[in-house]
Amino acid sequence: MKRILVRSVAMCAVALAPVLWCGCDQKKTQQQVAKGVTASDIEHFRKAADQGDAEAQCYLGVVYSDGQGVPQDYTEAAKWFRKAADQGNVRAMALLGMAYYEGHGVPQDYTEAVKWFHKAADQGYAGAQCLLGMAYISGEGIPQDHTEAAKWTRKAADQGYARAQSNLGTFYYKGQGVPQDWVEAYKWFNLAAANGNKSSAEDREKLLTYMTPEQIAEGQKRAAEFIAKKQGKNE
Repeated sequence: MKRILVRSVAMCAVALAPVLWCGCDQKKTQQQVAKGVTASDIEHFRKAADQGDAEAQCYLGVVYSDGQGVPQDYTEAAKWFRKAADQGNVRAMALLGMAYYEGHGVPQDYTEAVKWFHKAADQGYAGAQCLLGMAYISGEGIPQDHTEAAKWTRKAADQGYARAQSNLGTFYYKGQGVPQDWVEAYKWFNLAAANGNKSSAEDREKLLTYMTPEQIAEGQKRAAEFIAKKQGKNE
């Protein structure tokens, strides 16, 4: 089970692309990473971080965690994540939780990891909701509870979070925390695949061998309705 969680948490973390930008100007930050983080970039954000800017603090945490423009230093990364998290930066909370889960820069502590996942998840942060769902599946740092796992995973999936959509599809396929329902599983695999999750496309194809044409059509209909409803909210 631990190996399964490590893989699932890693996938949730990879899917945490918005986390890595820590609420900073995403376009500007992406351009900096593409070009390579320079000393002047780091100095700019360090000055803002020293003045208490939570987004800059989170950005510095990412820089040190990834070793972008500075020697990789997990302890320094965790320090900046904590400063930002203590100010309520949800992305920093999720990253601090990952630091505790992996034992990067802080002692490995699953209970502490879950605490920070929960803080960010309670504020609606999809990446943390996905991670919290997987923690409930494994029972590491929190009592195992498949129903809670499905609840938190659904919250992230409803926001369009691809990894959570894939996980929720798996829950419906297995009847884990939710009633077994291949139509719902197909719907969520379909949505996750449309969001670029490759494993969901493979899972969807495998599921097709068990489904009737009517079930497939219903699953496609539900996926289309989800997309239409989400687009309507965004307009």
